[in-house]
Amino acid sequence: MEIKSNFSSIEQITGQYLSQQKKAKTGKAESKTDFREILKQKSDMASMEGLKFSKHADARLNDRNIHLTQEQMQRLEEGTKKANEKGIKESLMIMDNMAFIINIKNQVVVTAMDSSENTENIFTNIDGAVIV
Repeated sequence: MEIKSNFSSIEQITGQYLSQQKKAKTGKAESKTDFREILKQKSDMASMEGLKFSKHADARLNDRNIHLTQEQMQRLEEGTKKANEKGIKESLMIMDNMAFIINIKNQVVVTAMDSSENTENIFTNIDGAVIV
């Protein structure tokens, strides 16, 4: 008794794979992308996505009723870019009576506060500051 199924056998898949390999070798342009190039492309794409906000930062923005405009977001992103160029890893960004702690490498806003929240004016775990 013969059972028919919609699945391909190993031999069929192997044959398809080998014929694709032959076509690739005899084709006009064989595209080879090395790992370094793919990694660079992914890294470039990640850096173009812009700033992300951690759950903690989102909660602080909501709790403190802070709403950022598009122009303010652009300023934060520009400040992040400048901090990265200077080799800063964890930055304090001061903008319009607000303060943000940003992980520069990952482009993540870690926390946010307005001027009324930080009465001591002490910021820890940073290695640079940018005023935007």
